Amino acid sequence: MAVQVKDIVMEKVAIGPVSARVYQGAEFGKGSPIVLFFHGGAFLQSGIKDSVVAESLAKAGAIVAVPDYNGLLGNVFPKPLEAGYSIFSYLANKRASGLGDRNSLLIVAGEEAGGNIAAGVAFKARDHYADALDGQVLISPLLDPFMGTSSIRKADGIGMRQRWTEGWSHYLSGGGCHPYAAPCLCSRIAGVAPALVLTAEDDPLRDETLGYADRLKQAGVAVRRNVLPAGTGWPSLYGGKSEHASNWQQTITDQFEGFVRDISSQPIALKTN
Repeated sequence: MAVQVKDIVMEKVAIGPVSARVYQGAEFGKGSPIVLFFHGGAFLQSGIKDSVVAESLAKAGAIVAVPDYNGLLGNVFPKPLEAGYSIFSYLANKRASGLGDRNSLLIVAGEEAGGNIAAGVAFKARDHYADALDGQVLISPLLDPFMGTSSIRKADGIGMRQRWTEGWSHYLSGGGCHPYAAPCLCSRIAGVAPALVLTAEDDPLRDETLGYADRLKQAGVAVRRNVLPAGTGWPSLYGGKSEHASNWQQTITDQFEGFVRDISSQPIALKTN
């Protein structure tokens, strides 16, 4: 499916106007899912750039909005989360946002540091606006500031471990470590929206991603997960080195299509795999 891309400004967000890049499949129609997608960048990147992941989600028929969530308030916790939740609340009022319609599912998604923000927004939505959020898509989310897993200790091969260390130090420099800043430390995770969780065997963030998926499932959250085999070029997701050409985009499209079918037809008993 061809994807159309346009830049917009969300004028009526509570925190102020927010720039965003919108991806939508050329064949999108009435009731197309709305995805609020938070880009990665180790908590250090602001601005808007092209996103292969957002494009992959749009190819499944979604309307994907990628905001500059670090641009207005800054990128030290809790500011990015506050911005993300404010944008989510704006999109939840579908008539005001101009994206989708009242039949559209509303899903938060993110990769790497953006996956952290998506998970945090899912917590806040559960506590304050539960009926508005239909699902969350966590793509190798950066969840653990201690970075002690076996998979992350191998991250030096793509040159990311030092960058993630610097990113975590910056993100938490406001003081303390609230559970919403590090979702893997949150003890109350029941009741959040159904989740699609994606990683790969050679992903440095594999262990914390799958560990969080297991915790969600144990808490009664409907979880669909997929682990790509090694050699798909997944580390290129972070802009790091990869010995293989990237061929994971179609998997993201296919998994997202399945996830949307699941939460549309079986919102409670979402099947897992």
